[in-house]
Amino acid sequence: MSQDHFKLTAVVPLPNYRLRLTYADEQIFEIDLNEWIKTTKALRPLQDNSLFEQAKIGFAARSVEWVEDELDLAADNLRNLAIEQGGGIGFERIWNWLDETGLTLDQAADALGISRRMLIYYRDGEKTIPRSIWLACLGWEAVRPKGNTLPQHIPTAREYAALHT
Repeated sequence: MSQDHFKLTAVVPLPNYRLRLTYADEQIFEIDLNEWIKTTKALRPLQDNSLFEQAKIGFAARSVEWVEDELDLAADNLRNLAIEQGGGIGFERIWNWLDETGLTLDQAADALGISRRMLIYYRDGEKTIPRSIWLACLGWEAVRPKGNTLPQHIPTAREYAALHT
């Protein structure tokens, strides 16, 4: 897998701490970095508009860079944030879900009713995660089924809270 979908071909700084990012798979995203800049100490220098406007493609086209080897953001993280800001399901959610559940790829794919390969596409950001798949992840988390049978009872909000305290 080449992961060209994380390679940048263009970075355009926009007003109000926004960037237009073009990736090698021809996807274009506009991303708002206001919150990250305000809340992340390492990014505070970007509050200086003249510095922010210097955004460019970084090393190996895998980052946006402002100060070489000192101030940059990874292209994969930016793509994930852009997807989330656009109302989509970012691929990092699948990574986190797999980590939190402790499921193997085979177990997770079986639990979601999809192929292992498709789960890898979602996890690696190669394919857009359908809302139904993310809802299935949340549903699995809510009921934590045992074995191959689906639960007959979905917990109420109170039951779910009690299970996770």
